[in-house]
Amino acid sequence: MTAGTIRIATRSSQLALWQANHVASLIRAAGSGTQVELVHVSTVGDRDHQSSLPQFGGVGVFTREIQHAVLDGRADLAVHSLKDLPTDTTAGLTLAAVPERGAVTDALVLPSATEGAGLSDLAEGARVGTGSLRRRAQLLHMRPDLQLLDVRGNVETRLRKLDDGDYDALVLAAAGLTRLGLAERITSTFSTPEFYPAVGQGALGLECREDDEHMLSLLGELDHQPTSAATAAERALLNNLRAGCHAPVGAAATIDDDRLTLAAVVLSADGRQRISASLTGPISAAQQVGRDVAADLRGQGADELIGST
Repeated sequence: MTAGTIRIATRSSQLALWQANHVASLIRAAGSGTQVELVHVSTVGDRDHQSSLPQFGGVGVFTREIQHAVLDGRADLAVHSLKDLPTDTTAGLTLAAVPERGAVTDALVLPSATEGAGLSDLAEGARVGTGSLRRRAQLLHMRPDLQLLDVRGNVETRLRKLDDGDYDALVLAAAGLTRLGLAERITSTFSTPEFYPAVGQGALGLECREDDEHMLSLLGELDHQPTSAATAAERALLNNLRAGCHAPVGAAATIDDDRLTLAAVVLSADGRQRISASLTGPISAAQQVGRDVAADLRGQGADELIGST
């Protein structure tokens, strides 16, 4: 890091660049005169648009190379979509901040805007594109007649495939569409308890070297305590389930004053089996709430459901 310059490692998709530039603006606002540079990194998840996520490892495919850029000194911090960041820590790095979260929900997107149309309005056997096991399982639980088709590529590529007729509908994160200025493409959004988002969805994770005191101090100013607590509970849940970030696990933490409520679901890959659990506790014990909800789910058979995927 040159004097007064901070280097951010990021993927090169339009969404990743929006996220990195958003963090850059927060850093500039926090530190007068601070210069910020983006270091573009290609991940295996970016290079392979054909394989499904589980086929080439799933966990860490969008984060591993970005983390390496920070560890080897090419960058000072990494900006991740928190839902893609594995819950097991990487030696030498620390999750230093989680800025205020965006939209948490998933969105149903149809080729042409049909305001208010929901999943029940899709024709029998409709072709729905998603690369997420979590989304697939929940969609099949609600509509077992649907044809769930894999879809890869950035948001713009997925929308083009939808408009070209490859799919009848897509399910995408509302936060990503909003951040790209594509909120008008959202036909409707899903809500809990029928449909749960991914752990960390809508949030960003900022990682730096654990011995970089300057970055730790600066990023600490960007941390949003309610978001940090909510996502800590969700990530503790996922970690204690020993499930990857692409497993059929959904979770949503909400905060009311100093109390945190975490609700979560685990499904079989075919959507036929679904278990759920929830717990409320003090915000100061966010991780313990996550561990306790995981224990409840494991007592109901979560290990078997996750292991079957």
